[in-house]
Amino acid sequence: MKHPKVSILIPFKNTAAYLGECLESILAQTYTNWEVLAIDDQSTDSSEKIVNTFAQSDPRIRVYANRGTGIIEALRTAYDRSTGTFVTRMDSDDIMTSDKLEVMVGSLKKHGEGHLAVGIVSYFSDRGISDGYERYEKWLNGLTIKGTNYSEIYKECVIPSPAWMAYRSDFDACGAFTPDRYPEDYDLAFRFYENGVKCIANDQLLHYWRDYDTRTSRTSEHYAQNYFLDIKLHYFLRLEHDIHRPLTVWGAGSKGKEIAKGLLERGVPFHWVCDNPNKIGKEIYGQEMLHFDSLKVLKAPQSIITVANAEAQQMIRAYFDEIDQKPMLDYFFFC
Repeated sequence: MKHPKVSILIPFKNTAAYLGECLESILAQTYTNWEVLAIDDQSTDSSEKIVNTFAQSDPRIRVYANRGTGIIEALRTAYDRSTGTFVTRMDSDDIMTSDKLEVMVGSLKKHGEGHLAVGIVSYFSDRGISDGYERYEKWLNGLTIKGTNYSEIYKECVIPSPAWMAYRSDFDACGAFTPDRYPEDYDLAFRFYENGVKCIANDQLLHYWRDYDTRTSRTSEHYAQNYFLDIKLHYFLRLEHDIHRPLTVWGAGSKGKEIAKGLLERGVPFHWVCDNPNKIGKEIYGQEMLHFDSLKVLKAPQSIITVANAEAQQMIRAYFDEIDQKPMLDYFFFC
């Protein structure tokens, strides 16, 4: 088919202030063979009315009530009603560039199945963007430009939820929206990685990502730090951990403690190291804190790094270079 259909899945809940701009940006797409599956997740404002008004004017837009509650169930509701060759997701408060679908479809048609189209994103807000979001945008786009998104997948979500497109066949092979694991976009990124779906390098701005105080990722408990760490540990143990190699955790801050608790709960043995002289030799959760030089006497260790400070991370990378250990094979940054 020359112009395969794109299914755009849009869960929405109380985003009346932004839905009009979102849908207008879809209507303005240069690629026109698309369908919108908009799912109302129990809105109490005028969101449903707004989407229905657009649907009455354009049959490509269809509106349904969520058959359950929450984003995952809304995405399932949308996907079950979709018919496109390609699948993508859109946040109801964001804006597409006019060529977003055309660029992504072109990338997928050129590279074929087994590939994931991604694009540059830009945060915007009425009040300005925080330093944290600015750093995340720069880091994420740096990976996307090179197509090396998976190289730092244990640090943060490397595929933004509204800026990817996949063949339906690949999406199904990765489990679609079957898992109940939050954050759902991070879980999906890991499943693309697990199934070897390659990111297509792209340096084009395709998506404007809106930030505001009540956006779901800021307010829902499902996007709290402990959920991210649980996903990281789940997939690390499933995909990377070699039970024949000693495992270490580097760092005894809040994230290090959370990872240590997760390993203890799962019965996974580990050594705990740090570079803080005030903690070395002490016990936390019954584990003695060791100096990081103990890595040199362990036989082919694997290490989870939970140190967030940028300068400390540079030191840690230099240390692993010194002992000839490689990222994403011997050591993994979890922040």
